[in-house]
Amino acid sequence: MLVNIHTHHHALNNSQWVIQNLFERFEEVKNIGNYSIGLHPWYLKQGKWTEEFEILKKYADSNFVLAIGECGLDKSCTTDFLLQKEVFSAHIILANEIKKPLIIHCVNAYTEIVQVLKINRNNVPVIFHGFNKKEHIALSLIKEGFFLSFGKALLNEKIQKLLIKLPVENIFFETDDDTITIEETYTTAEKILSIEAEVLQLQIKKNAIKLFGNGLL
Repeated sequence: MLVNIHTHHHALNNSQWVIQNLFERFEEVKNIGNYSIGLHPWYLKQGKWTEEFEILKKYADSNFVLAIGECGLDKSCTTDFLLQKEVFSAHIILANEIKKPLIIHCVNAYTEIVQVLKINRNNVPVIFHGFNKKEHIALSLIKEGFFLSFGKALLNEKIQKLLIKLPVENIFFETDDDTITIEETYTTAEKILSIEAEVLQLQIKKNAIKLFGNGLL
């Protein structure tokens, strides 16, 4: 089984176990499947996000919703950074209330992300999706007990060298909204780590069970 921890699409076949992200149209969680729901920092609007968040909260307790997010901080977008922090904090508080993991979107704000998590006394698992940064950032996040998810960045030689140095117990794989398939991502990771396909798939499945429970996989 191939665990795809973050995608914007449904599973293509029974060999895949995916968490599909929704940043709008939260009513879609009524359909059978696994979802994460959150307000993306790119699309936040002052005075409107609270209304959207109230709608999100109505669906957050659904058994089909496994995680809150993607949510987080992004210094590359035009959204006011203080607004981003306010909304991110709301997601952290909600996730801890309902005891569901957080899937994090982060661009050039890893220090701030960790600070906001600590300020809000986060006590649920945290997955940084689409990780593509330097080794010292990766190791500092794993030291905090967080998980890192890799997608198309595995095609980058620097990220390949990084993956080798990370404990496989703290990693996931994803496709996000990219054209690369989850099969291609796993095949790439297997070559990088010099590990058999079945062994890697089993370990990532164990990682997912640790976060989401044995009954879901």
